[in-house]
Amino acid sequence: MTPALLLLADGRFPAGAHAYSAGVESAVHAGDIIDLATLDRYLRGRLATTGITDAAVAAAAAGIGLGSGGDLALLDAEYDARVLSPRLRMISRRLGRQLHRAASAAWDHPVLHEVAALPGGPHQPLVLGVAAAAA
Repeated sequence: MTPALLLLADGRFPAGAHAYSAGVESAVHAGDIIDLATLDRYLRGRLATTGITDAAVAAAAAGIGLGSGGDLALLDAEYDARVLSPRLRMISRRLGRQLHRAASAAWDHPVLHEVAALPGGPHQPLVLGVAAAAA
């Protein structure tokens, strides 16, 4: 798949990157982001902190989806404990439900049914991991 096609699909995907900005708007409003240099610093900080956590959880969920063993409910609880803000936990679960709807329409896989059954809905990185396994 070409990068241009991925970019085009992202804006039409119900849980695409456009759906949540990772707090950029708030950082602009607070004056933390005022130009490209401060945006670069902000995004690098996100990658070095939450980005690493999200990637690790998505990889673990993909492993569970591929049959390496593990417990999605425990992984969900572990991720929940690492997201300190109740608002961010709520947003992560909302994005997870949106991504799950799209992934379930594309792939019928048992692990997608399992992740959907998590109380409150699954966190977005878990769904991303199991969707990758289902694909």
